Amino acid sequence: MGGALPTLLLILAGVLVGGTWSLYRQGAPKVAVLITGALAVLATAAGVLRLIPGSDS
Repeated sequence: MGGALPTLLLILAGVLVGGTWSLYRQGAPKVAVLITGALAVLATAAGVLRLIPGSDS
């Protein structure tokens, strides 16, 4: 799954960022916005870290 996993993680991160923004604009509870935002950050970090050479596990 070599190159597909980082791509999928970064796509997921983009969807989560959009969801976070949408929740914020709709006035959703702050906890929901923060959780969605935190998941977006985690997905972004995981996708970027998977792209670093030599980090294969």
